[in-house]
Parts: sequence; structure tokens; C-alpha cells
Amino acid sequence: MKTIKHLAMAALACLAMTTPTRAAETAEVLELLDLTRPGLEKVAELHAAGNDSAAAVELLQYYRNRTGFDTGGVNPDKVKLSKTDRKWADDGMEHTFFVHKGYQPSYNYGEDINWQYWPVRDNELRWQLHRTKWWVPMGKVYRVTGDEKYAREWMLQYRDWIKKNPLINTKSKAERDANPGAAENMRFAWRPLEVADRLEHQIEQFALFLPSENFTPDFLIDFLANYDRHGRYLNTHLSKQGNHLLFEAQRMLYAGCYFPELKYASELRRSGIDVLNKEIKKQVFDDGVQFELDPGYHLATINIFTKALEMANANGYKGEFPDEYLQTIKKMIEAHYNYSFPDYTMPVFSDNKLHNKGGVLPNYRKWRRLYPQDKQIEWFATEGKSGQQPAYTSHALPVGGFYTLRNGWGDDATVMVFKAGPKGEWHNQFDNGTFELWRKGRNYFPDSGSFIYGGDDEVMEQRNWFRQTRVHNTLTLNNENLKTRESRLLKWEPGEQIDAVAVETPGYPGLTHRRTVWFVDDSFYVIADEAFGDATGDVAIHYNLLRSEPVEDLKKGAVSTDFDDNNNLTLRVFGADKAERVEGWASPAYREKYERPAYEFTTPKTGAAPVRFITVIYPTDDNKAASHKIEAKYKGQFATDGVAVDVKIDGKKYPLSLSF
Repeated sequence: MKTIKHLAMAALACLAMTTPTRAAETAEVLELLDLTRPGLEKVAELHAAGNDSAAAVELLQYYRNRTGFDTGGVNPDKVKLSKTDRKWADDGMEHTFFVHKGYQPSYNYGEDINWQYWPVRDNELRWQLHRTKWWVPMGKVYRVTGDEKYAREWMLQYRDWIKKNPLINTKSKAERDANPGAAENMRFAWRPLEVADRLEHQIEQFALFLPSENFTPDFLIDFLANYDRHGRYLNTHLSKQGNHLLFEAQRMLYAGCYFPELKYASELRRSGIDVLNKEIKKQVFDDGVQFELDPGYHLATINIFTKALEMANANGYKGEFPDEYLQTIKKMIEAHYNYSFPDYTMPVFSDNKLHNKGGVLPNYRKWRRLYPQDKQIEWFATEGKSGQQPAYTSHALPVGGFYTLRNGWGDDATVMVFKAGPKGEWHNQFDNGTFELWRKGRNYFPDSGSFIYGGDDEVMEQRNWFRQTRVHNTLTLNNENLKTRESRLLKWEPGEQIDAVAVETPGYPGLTHRRTVWFVDDSFYVIADEAFGDATGDVAIHYNLLRSEPVEDLKKGAVSTDFDDNNNLTLRVFGADKAERVEGWASPAYREKYERPAYEFTTPKTGAAPVRFITVIYPTDDNKAASHKIEAKYKGQFATDGVAVDVKIDGKKYPLSLSF
């Protein structure tokens, strides 16, 4: 790479080419800066003398010599280049842009880049184009190889993006007329979440490409003007709530920390910190659950809060967050591991995607640095090599509505995570009463997921299929979606031999669903479903299994897995007039799905009398799950203050009851 001295000489050689228009632009950007900051004395002197071209050269030198700033992401001096980085970068050189994992192979956006190209009417595809995910990989390849073609191409694309995605006032007819198509494009290119994403990742791009001989004073002026424009726009166009608002606040803090030379930086930083301090109280329930009731977004918001804290601390703003902020993050971490499975996966409830251990474990290692005295976080961070596993097993998060009934924390554990909470926010689904059940490394009842987010009618039809109540492990009336997504806890009663939980969901006009779950002898589960009220119609409970070829005896309401590794279970439903196999799909990732067996157990409700089902889920350590003899019946009439059932398995009796 060229030396700083060589680069300075090259920059000075360009001064004679400065046009009046360019001079005005340079002067405007210099006015955006606080030139009283230490290190900018010469820039200030040249600007005051009207020699802005020379001031821009000095400004570039200032940034190249500046030390002690953390990007919050890639360390430009310790770049690790993966095969994926190389592919995204090289494809990006040809304008084949990696936009979304769900759309592979990537699309080519043309020699003359078409930033409005929309090959599939999925909003995410067009929104995420404007996150320019391939630019940081291009910077990594440049830093590792020193090949200037990556720097040149990044700068060409960066300026091309600015030119073709103008920030306009969409309420102004004059601006709309002057920029045809820009108003519609604003919805994608300038959505606050995408603006925030660019604010964060342009920091890394800046640091990676800064040594390039192609990074001229002129380009610096363009970059700072664009960056300042992003920050000012975002701060006045924040999302109203949810994870978007958190992402935006965290990234404003990043901008304010990394570019304190901008006069607007302190306002950005302060605004970001204020939003985060306010929203952590608003968006996180007292039990540590984030209010969207989506385990994936819960994990994401933990990392938003921690990244903001770390960025502030690393860049000299320690103490901007109170102790209460740290304690709330800790509660969120505890909630996360309490509804996670021993293999570090977590239920794919709501719009969550399947996370693997390799993606989750690094989070614990970061959290351990934040809470070095916490033995439980240490245990998860070290995969049990040190620290202490939680002293309890089953656990309730009663405000968020996640109840975990488990017999251990190791790979041989049996774990059910049961979901029945408040309405939640946009990412939450119509799934109150559903659950996932994991045993010895196998998830027997994976949630259906979400498949896709939003777009035109065709895209929304695909999304809505996966959000239906009937494709979750819960109860429906006439196979319709829940009309009310709010459950209340009736009883949480963990014990030495039996753990129990009961919830009630008034899901339909005239129909309330009460579900009671017992975890018996640390071994099997019994579910009592009672639908009561004056509504009539077909009441059904639904069970969606993992991908397999189960043994079915639907006349008896029985379905059993048949794996040859001595890890199986049988599902037995009592009280249904009809049982049938229905269409079943699960989506572990965006635009990925697979077919799986799903079952519907139905009884008509013709009057005021309640409809009642009992389900026994009996795991076995043999390949004969279907051969176990299971019986179950309600004990006594329907009551509003409790429930009791008698269960018999292979001749052994289990009387179960719970008072509310």
C-alpha cells in the first residue's frame, strides 16, 4: 500500500482541478464539522483562510492518523477474510449483489446499477438491497490483498447509490417532479431501519478503505456529507416502536461515537442513548421477555442493548447507561437460556428462525465478558466446562408467557417450552397455547415458523399460511385464527415429581380455551384441553410433528415416531370424534420449508356443554413407542376452579389434578 506521505502528495496534486461547485460543496461539509476539536487546528486555519481544498486534504490526513476509535465491528488492522466474504465481494464487483439469504443465487443489478430492480415482490428483497451487505466484504478483501480495484469499485458504487437514491421531501410536488420514481423509492432506500443499517456499516467501510490511494479528499467530502445527511434524517424519522426503533437508536449512538467531529454527532449519540434507556423499560417485561414474544428478536434486542453499551464504553462514553440497564439485559439473558434447549437452539415461535449452536454460543461468550461474576452465564459460555448450571429445572416467565417444563440441562434432557402470553407485537403469531418438545437432541414438535415476511398478495398468502392458529400445537374453533391473542396464567406449580401449568385464552367470541399441562415423573406430559362457552362449531386440537414417517392409528387417536435409535415418543389423544392427517409444513429459515406430518383431532360443539380433550405425550427409550398401552379420562365434571384427570400407562396409574 502507498504511504501516508505519498497519498498526501497525490491529494495535493488534485487541488488545481477543484471547480467552483466542488469548492462550495467542500465548504458546506467543513461547516458541518466542529473544527475546534483537538487535531483539527490546521483544518480550521485553512478553512478560515478560505483555502478549503487544502483543508480537505488536511482533514483526510487527520482521519488517517486518528487513533483510539472502535468501529464496533470489523477491526481494520486484524481482518479475518472468509470464503463468504470473498464471494460477496467478488460477486459485488460484477454487480451481483448478495441481498438476502432467502434469494440465492444472488441477482445481478446491471452494469448501470438499477437500485430499483425488484425481481420478486417481497419487500425484504428490496429493503435489504439498500443495506449494501457486500461493501464491508469488499473492504475486507481490499485490506487483505491491497488490490485497489475493490476500493475503486466501492467508491463508484457508493457515489452511484447517492446519485440514484436521492433524499427528497415526498410531500413536495416540485421535488417529486424533479426526481421521477424517487418518492416510491424512498419507501425502500430511506426506510429508517435501512438508514440505520448504513449508518453502522459505513463506519466499517470507512475504516477499511481509508488507506486507499483512491480515497481522495473529494471522496471524503462526499462521504461525510452523505453520512451527516443519514444521521440527521434518521433522528427525525425514527420508527414508533419495536426492534426497529432499538436498532435505529443503537446505530445513532454508533455514529455519534465514531464521528464526533460532526457537529450533529453529540445530538445523535444523546438521542440514541435516551431512546435505549427509555425503550429497555418499555419493551422488556419484568420477567426479562422482550414484548414481541419472538425468541429470535429477543436475542437480537439483547445484542442491540449490549452493542450500544460496549460502543459507548470503548469510545469514551462510559457511564451513559445506569445499572438498571445492565440488570435488565441480564434478565433478558436469563430468559433466553430458560426457554432454550440444551443444544443452544430455541423454539421457532412467531417469526423466529432456527438458530444453531455455532450462531448462539458466541453471544454467551460476549455476555460472559459483560457479567464475569455470573456463574450461570459462564456455564453456558464454556459449554459446561466451568461455572454452574442453573440450580432449578422447570421455570416460568409469567409476564411474557413462556413456561419451560424440563428435567435437566444436559444433552439427555427432556424439555417442553409452552407459549401462552399477552398479545405481543407485530412478529407474534396467533399461537397461544402452542409448544415445542425437545428430547435427547431431537425436536419432536418444531413450530411452523413464518417462511416469509411481506410483500404483494402472493407473498402475503405464503406468510399467512404459516401464521394460522391451526398450524400450531393448540386449539381452534372452526379452524379459524384466534380473535384474541391474550392468555392469562391460572396456575404455575413446579414440584418434585410433577410440574404443572394452566393458562386460559378467551380466543373466540363465546369460547375460552383452558389448557393444563403436567410434566410427570420428569418423564412424560399430559395435556388437558377444555373449550367452554356458548359458541358452537368444530373444536379441534392440532399437533405438528417433526419430519418423519410415524406409525398412525388414528381410530385410536394415536401417532408414534419410529426412529431406530431408541429415542421415540407416542402421542395419544382422547375425546376426539374424528382424527385425520392434514397438510403440514415447517419453515426453519426465510423462504425455506419442508413438509411434515400434521394431525387434527376434532369434536363438534353443539351447545353450552364444554368440549374436552386429553393428550398424553409419552417419550420412550425403545423402538416400540406404539406398543405402550395408554388410557386417560377426566375425573368429575367440568369445573372453573380446577381440573383432574386419571392416566394409566402400561398398567401404572397417575392421578393428576390442579386447583386454580
